[in-house]
Amino acid sequence: MLNRIDLRGVVRDPRRLLPRAQLDVSVAVERIRPLVEAVREHGYPAIREASVRFDGISPERLRVPVETIRTAEAGLDPQVRAALLESITRARKVHADQRRADHTTQVVPGGTVTERWVPVDRVGLYVPGGLAMYPSTVVMNVVPAQAAGVRSLVVVSPPQKDNGGLPDQRVLAACALLGVDEVYAVGGAQAVAMLAYGATVDPDGAERCGPVDMITGPGNIWVTAAKRLLRGVVGIDAEAGPTEIAILADDTADPVHVAADLISQAEHDPLAASVLVTPSVALADAVDAELARQVPAAKHAERIGTALRGEQSGVVLVDDLEAGLRVVDAYAAEHLEIQTAQAREWAMRVRNAGAIFVGAWSPVSLGDYCAGSNHVLPTGGCARHSSGLSVQSFLRGIHLVEYSQEALREVAPHVVTLATVEDLPAHGQAVSARFPGDDS
Repeated sequence: MLNRIDLRGVVRDPRRLLPRAQLDVSVAVERIRPLVEAVREHGYPAIREASVRFDGISPERLRVPVETIRTAEAGLDPQVRAALLESITRARKVHADQRRADHTTQVVPGGTVTERWVPVDRVGLYVPGGLAMYPSTVVMNVVPAQAAGVRSLVVVSPPQKDNGGLPDQRVLAACALLGVDEVYAVGGAQAVAMLAYGATVDPDGAERCGPVDMITGPGNIWVTAAKRLLRGVVGIDAEAGPTEIAILADDTADPVHVAADLISQAEHDPLAASVLVTPSVALADAVDAELARQVPAAKHAERIGTALRGEQSGVVLVDDLEAGLRVVDAYAAEHLEIQTAQAREWAMRVRNAGAIFVGAWSPVSLGDYCAGSNHVLPTGGCARHSSGLSVQSFLRGIHLVEYSQEALREVAPHVVTLATVEDLPAHGQAVSARFPGDDS
């Protein structure tokens, strides 16, 4: 079922040989630009018109009443509640350890630099609502923001026809469990624009969503395009593309597990990428046989089959695990599983991945929900230079510089020299003026 890419004996840069699903975000940016500008200028009427056009829903008011959010929690299935609470507990445990402490360095006697870590004040969290509903994404976005100390959190999620024009009930319930009560039934580029610029959210113009400082959370190409367009107006976590899984495996891997894990990510989207990298032809053959058995039995078999047959998915045959390591580092997958002998040793050598899942008993699905790690991760090769969402995503480092008179006097000649070299004499004078009569 999977395409095969044979890199055995190939010494060229594997990055050039690995296909990826292509999204022309730049074209999408121009298509959504008028909508974003309309939301900026007109607020509620523009958002309502977009909701009618794209969601088939004409909302009276965009903000979800607090009582409705509480009712969603009260009506939550007990098993779903237990699972969400466990996910929240584990995520809070991991993210609590990510919070950086302020630190003061004494550069010289009387001269210190303190690095303070200050949270972003207000954050907008986008929760998708297209092919699937994602209460887990509420957890993954809210928990690190709360651990960072963000004071104001607002969630946006597309309105659902089967829920009376409100976001999905389980998404609302997750918000309630996390103490988030500012939620809007808005999706797509219009939601991102509303968060970035602020907007009226009712027909009377009496109620308003205040602008945020940062927007996080995955979405479709239109959400991604709006985030690109508005980067700089607000902080943006990342431009999330279709999900990816790469599996580095040898002949110790169980083909049943490998096939199931490839399927699990293909289930997200027809453009999802599922890639197996292995030196074992026997494993590749066995995984293909398992896919042929497992895919027809899956609930979303058509979507999964499209993703697995797509050019973005495949089996990459390599000479050995060393070559496989070079391939997965070049690919820089959102999710990377290591299913080999001495899996942790190989995992510790990986340099490029959003998250690494080590061994047969650490599937990506665990990380999606209950490992304690975050599932908002870089896609499209961005793991070569970017990290997944964490507490640090919501913090800004601010330096406090404190020098005494004598500490400044001691370094003044060096400041003046460097200012002179750069032909910025007023910079030097700003120091010299503090010490009239000195030679500096």
